[in-house]
Amino acid sequence: MTTVDVAAAGTTLLLVILGIFLLIIVASSIRVIQQARVGIVERLGKFHAKAETGINILVPIIDHMRAMIDLREQIVDYPPQPVITKDNVTIQIDTVIYFQVTDPVKYTYEVANPRAAIEYLTATTLRNIVGEMDLDETLTSRDVVNAKLRTILDEATDKWGIRVTRVELKNIIPPKDIQDAMEKQMRAERERRQAILLAEGEKRSAILKAEGEREAAVQRAEGEKQARILAAQGEAEAILAVQRARAEGLKAVYAAIKEADPTKEVVAIRSLEALEKMADGQATKILIPTEAVGVLGALAGAKELLMPGAANASAAGATSAGQN
Repeated sequence: MTTVDVAAAGTTLLLVILGIFLLIIVASSIRVIQQARVGIVERLGKFHAKAETGINILVPIIDHMRAMIDLREQIVDYPPQPVITKDNVTIQIDTVIYFQVTDPVKYTYEVANPRAAIEYLTATTLRNIVGEMDLDETLTSRDVVNAKLRTILDEATDKWGIRVTRVELKNIIPPKDIQDAMEKQMRAERERRQAILLAEGEKRSAILKAEGEREAAVQRAEGEKQARILAAQGEAEAILAVQRARAEGLKAVYAAIKEADPTKEVVAIRSLEALEKMADGQATKILIPTEAVGVLGALAGAKELLMPGAANASAAGATSAGQN
């Protein structure tokens, strides 16, 4: 191999190496930014621009991608923090923070460790809020604590380019002895409610039973009352029917006598017979005025005169008197 061939081979190798180096530099200068992310570009160590979603070309060696910031809402679950309440009870509070980066530049340059800064700020703020509340108020006022904590954190992290969207107290853990006392209290409260419900049920049952018996008694009394009324009405209607029948019979008798044109003596006798039939077998007393007694006596005498035996005796007496 001649010197010319060696020089040509060395030049070719150098060009190949230079081409590969240029390809690597060009490839490293092209950056693709995904959706909901922003890149921080520095030029010679100083902030230059934000690399938005899509293809971004950096100047080789001069430009540098400092960080890639996620603009989506992020969730941080911090470990339980010991907090002392107003009544000197140490409790463990587990918090969950929801935050979102609103300014990537501030998020990159204003705070060294954003997540740790939020954690320490959350613990300090939580101690201040819960320290003004007693245990019972802390356990029953989670929404109040959440709202206060979110407002304070949002104001404090605004200069870091962070917006705190939500804060949740995931768990509040009292000491073991207080937990046991609370369980006993809840058990006693449940037993008290159970006793009250049983007493209310028995009371309601007794009331309903008494009301049922009263209604039944009222219904029975009403039924007996209606039965007596119907029986009395039936008896009254029967008496009226009998009286109407007798009245109709007397009217028929009077009508028949009137049509036959009887004498006064016959009318008197028939009247007496009607009175006898009315009083026959009855317990009813018949009251006759004093003035009518003489009339009835005369009618009785007339009846005896009209009887056949009495008429013959009267005739015989008259004959004997004539003979004498």
